[in-house]
Formats: sequence, C-alpha cells, structure tokens
Amino acid sequence: MAESAEAAENAESTPPPPAGPVRSAGARVVLGTAAVLLLTATGLFLGAVFLHVAPANSLSREYREQLDGLVYPEFEQNWKLFAPNPLQQNVAVDARVRTVSADGDAVVHGWVGLTAQDIAAIRGNPAPGHADQNLLRRAWDFYDGSHSAQDESATTERGRLAEDYLKRIAVQRIGRSVGGRPVVAVELRVTTTTVAPPDWSGEAAPPAPKVRELPWWPVRDEDLRELW
Repeated sequence: MAESAEAAENAESTPPPPAGPVRSAGARVVLGTAAVLLLTATGLFLGAVFLHVAPANSLSREYREQLDGLVYPEFEQNWKLFAPNPLQQNVAVDARVRTVSADGDAVVHGWVGLTAQDIAAIRGNPAPGHADQNLLRRAWDFYDGSHSAQDESATTERGRLAEDYLKRIAVQRIGRSVGGRPVVAVELRVTTTTVAPPDWSGEAAPPAPKVRELPWWPVRDEDLRELW
C-alpha cells in the first residue's frame, strides 16, 4: 500500500507532456515571417490581377508594363471584370498534312479535327485540363489578330510567331510522320459558326458558317524540336 501511495504521489507531481511540438523562439520567428511574406505576396498578386481586369484607371495605366509582365502569359484573362463578353461564335480548327511517297510524289492526307479532339477530352471530364480548353483556341486568336483574313499576310511583327505556334500545335497532334513518311507540310482550316439565338428572341437566323483555309506551311526540323 505504501508503494502504491508513493507511485500515485510521484505521478501527480510529474508535469504532463506538452500538447504539441515545442518550437524554439528562432523557429517561431522564421515561421511567423514566412507567413507574413506569404500573405503579403498573395495580397499583392490578387491586387495586381484585379487592376489588370478592372477598367483602366490612373494606377493601372501607371504600372501597365509591370502588370502585364506579371499576368502574361500564365494568368491571361480574356474577359472584363464589369462587362463580361462571352464568345458568340464556335470556332473549329482542322489540320491536314502532306508527305512524300517513295516515288517522290506529294501525298495529301485527310483533315484531322483538332478542336474536335479538345471537345472530346473536355466533355464529361469534371476537371478538364487548361491545354484542352485554351491552348488551341488562344493560338487561333493570336493568329487571327495578327493576320489579314483576305490574303493571310501578317499585320504585326508577331505574325510569324503566331504561324509557328499554330503549326507546332498541329504537327504535335498529328505526329512527325504519317504512314511511315515524314510530314513535310501542314495546312489548317478554320470554320467559324455563329451561335444561333434562342427561338423566343425573334432574331434573324445566323449567317452560314465561314470557312477559312490557311496556306500550306513547310515543316522543318526546327518546327519539331522539343515537341516529343
């Protein structure tokens, strides 16, 4: 009984172990500083994105170059914060390639629906990838904004870059060879269809789809670099 009483007395006098890990003062300072820096960086980033999508003001005009450098290209937005402008056209991009037969004759292969591939990857997917949703669409917007629809001539200094970008996407989707023969040229076809208004709107039916065929672009070794 004496031993039991002594054991109980010792147990009561022993302080309980700490509830959580014990950190030194230096560790707490480091963690607190990191948390403050993280929250500050997050707040600055959200503020910069807000200024980028908000209507133009004196602050956004003053720091336009810095804001563009932060947002583009990873966080690009093509909508306006207070005046959303949803797409009113469906754009379908197709591609076909040309190879050379063993006899030296040019062989043109059938059209491949690049946009149809993206739609198939998105439909039914609860978390579709960013590339499936935006890569091809933004590449076409880039090209369309830098070329004339009449003769496909470049209207900006970045026109050649837009051509190479579209070409590399098409070749990557189709492959560097077809039927065992290397791809030597690629052509794109773009079909633009205006979204039909609802029946109750009373608006006129949309015009017929517009088909735009781009020139044949040669495929060189540098066009295939780092694609696979």
